[in-house]
Amino acid sequence: MIISINTKMIENLTKTERSIIQFINSHEDMLPELSIVDIAFDTYSSPSTVSRAIRKCGLNGFHELRYRCGNQVKNKEIQNMNELFNKTLIEAQAVQEQISLTDILTIINCLKSARQISVFARGLTTYVGQEFSLKLQLLNYDVFFTDDPNIMQIKAAKLEQQDVLFLLSLNGKTKELITSAITASQKGNCVITCCCNPNSELIAYSRHTLVGYKHSHHAIKEFEVSSRIALYMICRIIIDYISAES
Repeated sequence: MIISINTKMIENLTKTERSIIQFINSHEDMLPELSIVDIAFDTYSSPSTVSRAIRKCGLNGFHELRYRCGNQVKNKEIQNMNELFNKTLIEAQAVQEQISLTDILTIINCLKSARQISVFARGLTTYVGQEFSLKLQLLNYDVFFTDDPNIMQIKAAKLEQQDVLFLLSLNGKTKELITSAITASQKGNCVITCCCNPNSELIAYSRHTLVGYKHSHHAIKEFEVSSRIALYMICRIIIDYISAES
């Protein structure tokens, strides 16, 4: 059985939840191919009920159940896909654990009071910055975005007193971003850094920092392309909170 249950667990389960656990244990070979929606459909229940039943049996949700099953199957493709799902989950959970809610609220208040928000990013992180900037603009914020290193230096030197510099960087080692942070901080501007490196030099020149989790896995090893999930998550949380208040 993929889910081992004892008498105490059984007594704590409703009739529907017992049926769900029975279904899971009797279809162990199929589980890697099923979603939580599939299980809910086959047991005449709901995804939330399936999740609750699994948790009552001591597992940390459906993702742990599927991970266990995926590691037991002989199909190598399913095992590999299982590992990719788990990698993404680890990144998402780590961001939630590492980011302080009060820090996010403080940063949001800085953005709200800014005359203009300048968002700088380089490389593949440019796409995170572009999306973040566009959404802020849709929320009626005055936002300037650039990934051009020359423009970064000029813009950082011309920031006005109430302007905020928002830096996005995966490794936090980009020279142009560090130079811009130094320039802006020396002028007294609020510098906010979102990166995935707790040892980044950017942190020393930032008034506020959010450090996400960077998985060691490279999507394309030849080019050391790493996931930007943490940066996307941080930006989404900021946008969603501001949007909910609007």
